[in-house]
Amino acid sequence: MLSFPAAVKVYLCTVACDMRRSFDGLSMLAEHLIRCDPYAGHLLVFCNRRSDRLKILYWDRDGWAIWYKRLEAGTFQFPFAATGRKEIAAWELALLLEGIDLQQGRRRKRYSLPLVTRKGAESEAPPEASQQA
Repeated sequence: MLSFPAAVKVYLCTVACDMRRSFDGLSMLAEHLIRCDPYAGHLLVFCNRRSDRLKILYWDRDGWAIWYKRLEAGTFQFPFAATGRKEIAAWELALLLEGIDLQQGRRRKRYSLPLVTRKGAESEAPPEASQQA
């Protein structure tokens, strides 16, 4: 999980983006679509049309940094609109990344690793249960 300072501004690009874009292409979108200064240190969030990939671009004192997430299952609840820009709080971004639908207050579908059990592990009691008895 990422943690952000409370003072950081988070701008969503509400137009679906080509995830092949990198530093220069995304910073150009920030200037023209989001209409903000990409060098200000704010988090600029971009999502693809299928809503299963998300990039966060930010200027980190001496260069660009990108954080990229691809979902194996499910989608992000991304607010696409023709306006090009939406500002959200840092805690809302954290919920978006965790799969919480902000409109309905429920968790969206996500991939989870299958449980791997050792042979005979099903019959063993967990250590906490044997200590409590």
